[in-house]
Amino acid sequence: MTLKRYLSRVLVIGSLCAFGMGLIAPQLAGAQSLRTLPDFTDLVEQVGPSVVNIRTLEKAAVRDAQNGPQDEEMQEFFRRFFGVPMPSPNAPRQQRPNKPQQPDEEQPRGVGSGFILSSDGFIMTNAHVVEGADQVLVTLPDKREFKARLVGVDKRSDVAVVKIEGTGLPAVKIGDVSRLKVGEWVMAIGSPFGLENTVTAGIVSAKQRDTGDYLPFIQTDVAINPGNSGGPLINMRGEVVGINSQIYSRSGGFMGISFAIPIDEAIRVSEQLRATGRVQRGRLGVQIDQVSKEVAESLGLAKAQGALVRGVEPGSPAEKAGLEAGDIILRFDGKPIEKSTDLPRMVGNTKPGTRSVLQIWRRGSSRDLLITVGEVEAEKAAKKATAPADKPATTLTAKVLGLTVSDLSDAQKKELKLRGGVRVDAVTEVAARAGIQEGDVILALSNAETPSVVVFEALVAKIDRSKPVSLLFRRGEWAQYTVIRPQR
Repeated sequence: MTLKRYLSRVLVIGSLCAFGMGLIAPQLAGAQSLRTLPDFTDLVEQVGPSVVNIRTLEKAAVRDAQNGPQDEEMQEFFRRFFGVPMPSPNAPRQQRPNKPQQPDEEQPRGVGSGFILSSDGFIMTNAHVVEGADQVLVTLPDKREFKARLVGVDKRSDVAVVKIEGTGLPAVKIGDVSRLKVGEWVMAIGSPFGLENTVTAGIVSAKQRDTGDYLPFIQTDVAINPGNSGGPLINMRGEVVGINSQIYSRSGGFMGISFAIPIDEAIRVSEQLRATGRVQRGRLGVQIDQVSKEVAESLGLAKAQGALVRGVEPGSPAEKAGLEAGDIILRFDGKPIEKSTDLPRMVGNTKPGTRSVLQIWRRGSSRDLLITVGEVEAEKAAKKATAPADKPATTLTAKVLGLTVSDLSDAQKKELKLRGGVRVDAVTEVAARAGIQEGDVILALSNAETPSVVVFEALVAKIDRSKPVSLLFRRGEWAQYTVIRPQR
């Protein structure tokens, strides 16, 4: 081989190697960049000036000096939502100087966080941070302190708005929660245990987490502790996507699971608080429950979905619309209800007085009901159910279902506000395993109403004993479904 040919081959091989490295190098660089942890310094500089510390005071009554006021962070502990134990009264306490308290003397009540919504001084925080406080003090990162005015509190969503007198304040940017993804990096700024301007970070663990009646929470593994309440959850674009609100804890400290209120829900609440000082929510006047797979199959539903109506409040919008216990609400204004918790959120976000359409499943078929949405009232204590005083003599033993039933008297029907049904007088075997109890009133068997013992007996005679059957029954004021496997 000549020297010239040898050198040409070397050049070709070298070129190929260089070309190959050119292809591989970007992939290696990309892989290396994927392994690089995010830098939060710019975000802290951007959002930090908008995060405030909130301290609350209350007028203290005269107390035993030996049992002085609890630490601020402990006060915050007791207002947490999940698993925070009260300390034992016999637990050793740190000795405090015996300082006599005067009536109406303002004492520290709690500590939390918040963030500036607008440059003119509107601040968002958690309701449990400021609720019941006689005075709210807001400290900015530049150490300026303001007395805040309480604009409004909404306990159901745990959102509150306070106002300080200021101008040109640094407001946060609001993010789009719909763009938030599980696994995405997020950051929190707050005052855990009173330590102002503390930054923690983590990832979004889950979205749409059901822990509340009206709000689907954002779950993260960001370290959140007492004092972080009301502070912002921030995405990598420097936008607020949530309000840090709750923790799951058995000790009162962080255990790797925290929850934030989605900012879009919080903004909707804050706008009403700023406009009227209160939040209006729609209501139907029903008690609902989940639809289990067994109940769905027994009723002929394609899948377990919707909200099972267990009871209808007298005089409520639901009663006026013709809704009945045992109905399954499948859609509200055309929107599907995948699980029962979807319904109160949809209805709650509907303006009272709105005429809406409910699609329900009743007796094996769907139908539409027109309903005028009411307004949420103060929660009422459930009326205690009373046992019927009179017991009709007519009885029938349904051995197939493990039940002994009797007709309802006219007095019982009037008391229970029912058109018909059969009362359970005794329960054995399969019925007991299905959860039926003495005193329950059976309203329907296999999608057919049971107005009397005669009808009930006829229905029992027709059932297929090789298949489970659905039973709609009422206990107290509420109705529910169960599934019984007949005895052969």
